[in-house]
This record gives sequence, structure tokens and C-alpha cells, in this order.
Amino acid sequence: MSITKPFIISKHIVMEAFKLVKANQGGAGVDKQSLEEFEHNLKDNLYKIWNRMSSGSYMPPEVKAVEIPKKSGGVRVLGIPTVSDRIAQMVVKLILEPKLEPIFLDDSYGYRPNKSALDAIGITRQRCWKRDWVLEFDIKGLFDNIDHELLMKAVEKHTDIQWIKLYIKRWLTAPMNIDGQSIVRTKGTPQGGVISPLLANLFLHYTFDAWMKRYYPSLLWCRYADDGLVHCASEAQAKYILSQLTSRFEECKLELHPTKTKIVYCKDGARKGDYENISFDFLGYTFRRRVVKNTKRGTLFVSFTPAVSKNAIKAMRTKTRKSNFRNQSNLTLQDIALIYNPVLRGWLQYYGKFYPSALYPVLRHFNQTLVAWARRKYKKLARHKTRAVKFIEEISKTQPNLFPHWKRGMIGAFA
Repeated sequence: MSITKPFIISKHIVMEAFKLVKANQGGAGVDKQSLEEFEHNLKDNLYKIWNRMSSGSYMPPEVKAVEIPKKSGGVRVLGIPTVSDRIAQMVVKLILEPKLEPIFLDDSYGYRPNKSALDAIGITRQRCWKRDWVLEFDIKGLFDNIDHELLMKAVEKHTDIQWIKLYIKRWLTAPMNIDGQSIVRTKGTPQGGVISPLLANLFLHYTFDAWMKRYYPSLLWCRYADDGLVHCASEAQAKYILSQLTSRFEECKLELHPTKTKIVYCKDGARKGDYENISFDFLGYTFRRRVVKNTKRGTLFVSFTPAVSKNAIKAMRTKTRKSNFRNQSNLTLQDIALIYNPVLRGWLQYYGKFYPSALYPVLRHFNQTLVAWARRKYKKLARHKTRAVKFIEEISKTQPNLFPHWKRGMIGAFA
């Protein structure tokens, strides 16, 4: 005798959700079960998820709180669901995201398919050339403060699938486990959850994106998750929009960050005047006045343009230092390349997109780490830094493909 489930959920989509969760990796939740352990009994584990979701009996476990350091200092609290819960959330995301994507606006870039942070950087650079002023805003604790009632109104506006609404409500109120203590949640959606970025984008679509389109259709703006920019024609206009945005976010039970929200003058070679703020950071890049080269004419000019930020440089140098390659004389250069090249490629692809020469301090620091490694590995170089520098320099010439920045001609200094 077959038992009819109240909710129709495909077993195929549960398997697809698992594959995506596996590709994203991630740590264990409160049950301490890793992806590898989950996969040991894959068929049964996936069946349990499907069976419980289909019957309406799926109850999300507590979310594990994990602190991670911010590049700008301080810590951010991530909520890490269990592997099973991440799969369940992915099932909902796979169905809900295609319904929401068509309503999202082009200038929303964060956590969306076929959009990237570099896309947001590129469009922002162009718009800073067109408008003299930027209102830079940051939402204080977005993921911790999203109002559940307002969010569910938005969800219900775009889906009538009962089980999706049911499980989103349960995820929103799933307790947070902080150092073994269960904390009840009445607002927010855990940053680190699979479904949370999609829900945050939906919330901000109505809080900011659609609101801007309706009331200020002539203004250019860009938003990446909780970081946003509005390009203005004058300081007065920027101040007015700031006051309006402050009221709007308060109306939606959110708050603009008091120190990270500011009005910036996009000063370049043609724009004159002295103002308090003439630079801003956005997605790991610092936008400010710089001397750039016209590649076609070979001439120099002053432009308001992005380059890797000081905080990002500091974070990359810290990562290289913590890798401790300089003290691992058991490794070969080929070993170091195998381990660290994915990291270097990521840095070059992201931070090397705009004004790549600003990355030289990071690349020089990595090269110096190789010199220090050589002095520890080879006794004949231990007391002779100059010889060690020449040793690594020579390898960079004979094996330019060993590290990605050598191959791209961004070798940088070794001393």
C-alpha cells in the first residue's frame, strides 16, 4: 500500500541539491557530521531528507554559530547549518530562485547567478566618471535584523507552494547554538545558510531596489548584498537621498551603519575642491584619485578609479605569512606551487582586474617568502640573502610558469 505524501517533492531535486552542497564544501554543523560522513550512507541520508520534507515533518536543527575575522577588523558571526539542512535549504533554493530572478533588478549584483562582484566594480567605475558624488551606504547587521513578518509577505507574494513557505518559516526561527547554548531567534536569517542570501536579496529588493526605481528612477545605483552605492549629481542631492534612505530603512526595521555610510566626492583631474571624503571602499577595492595610463596614446592622466584596498592587501599578506612556507624546508618549490597557486590565481583574477600594479606589495611579499624558504632549505644560502634572491630570480626566468604572477609578467621584486 502506497502512502500519499502531502507535498510533492522530486527525489531527483534532492540529489541535485546534494551535488551543489558538496561542490560548495563547508564545515559540519551542530551534529558534527562532515560531508564525507554524510556521503558514507548517501542513499539513506537523502531518503530521510526527502521523506521528511515530503511529509511536512522536516524540522531544521539548531544552527551552529561560528566567528570569522573581517578584513576590516572585528568578527562576523556565521550560522552554519548541518549538512542535511544545507541540502534541504538547497532544495527550496532550486525551486524558489528561478521564480525570484526575473523580478530582481539589474543593479543588484550579490549572490545572483551570472553576476559577480567584479561586474559591480566595473559598472561603479564607469558611473563614478559620470557623476561627481557617491552616497556609500552599509546596512548594519542585515542578516541579523531582517524582519520575519515583512520577509514572509515578500515570499508569499512570489510563491503559493505551501511546503516552501512552511520550511522558510521554520528556518527563520531555528535556534542558534552559541558555545553549546541554544538561543531563540525572532528576527534575521543566519549568514552562512544556503537560503539566506536569496531571502536577503528578496527583502532588499522591496526595501531598496524597487523603492529606488519607483521614487528615484533617474538615479544610478548599485547594490551587492548589504553594501550599496547611489551616484548623485550634487552634494545636496546626496544629502537628501541619505535622509530619505535613513527613513526608508527604519520603516523596514533596518539601520544604516553610522560610520560606514558616507557621502564621497569623486575627485579626479578635472573635478576641483576640497572635501572630507574623496575615496571609498567597495568589495575589496578602494576607489580614489589615481594617475593612470592611456594604453592607446601612451599618456598619463588623473582618474577616479579602483584598485585593491589596503585591508585586502593586509589580509592577503597575512594569509601568506600564516601559510608558513618559509619554515617548511621539507617542501620543494613545486610543492609550494601546487598548494598555493589556486590562492594566487584567485587574487590575480579578482584584484588584478583593475589597476593590477597595486597588487605588487602582495606579490613581492610572496616572493620574499620564497627567498626566506630558500635560505632555510639550502645551507649555502642561509647567510647570504643576496644569493638567495638571485637564486629565486633565476628560477623565475627559467620557469616562468611555476607561479601564476611570474607567468603574467607581474613578477615583482624579490628583495
